[in-house]
Amino acid sequence: MVEMSVREQKRTLAREAVLDAAERLLRADGAASFSMRELAAEAGVSFATPFNQFGSKAAIAQALSARRIGLMSERFSEAAPAGDAISRVLAAVSIAVAVMLEEPQINRAIIRSLGFPGAKPSEVSAQSRALWATAFGDGDGVDPALAEVAAERAPEQLAIGFRGCLSFWIADEITDAQLPEKARATALTILLGFVEPTRRADLLRS
Repeated sequence: MVEMSVREQKRTLAREAVLDAAERLLRADGAASFSMRELAAEAGVSFATPFNQFGSKAAIAQALSARRIGLMSERFSEAAPAGDAISRVLAAVSIAVAVMLEEPQINRAIIRSLGFPGAKPSEVSAQSRALWATAFGDGDGVDPALAEVAAERAPEQLAIGFRGCLSFWIADEITDAQLPEKARATALTILLGFVEPTRRADLLRS
């Protein structure tokens, strides 16, 4: 196991302090209206630290989003849901939705903040795709004739579909109560194109 240097440890601690402070400020107003100076004060670090560690508020939002996806992945790994790829993906949907609904005010603000002006392309899409790829696994339950294309396309489409649900959710067009079923239905619609015919009939009735 490679140990971090003292400098790397300090950098990690500083980053975590800034992210923790950002979450506290979001919890307080939910609008991401805080300044970088206010963020530094809340984190107990110098004014330059948030800039040095992240560069911008948009990058902080991206890091907070990565935290959420990491938590989803961690909980999925701990749950180790049984069943085929379809069952695992649906379990991942439930886990992901539960994470978002634990603190909806903060999570809505984080997603809105991903579109801050000047935001550079992030790894959020790749991180989300990795979550769904893990859930999809080796594609058991998928039509063998479509296995290759499913492995290539399904995780990305699941990531896009889930993000789409969240976009309507932060716009209050999907309520907290509706989000679990909307996200599940979106995932099912994507999966229906890849599953074995016998499995498809069962899913259409679910």
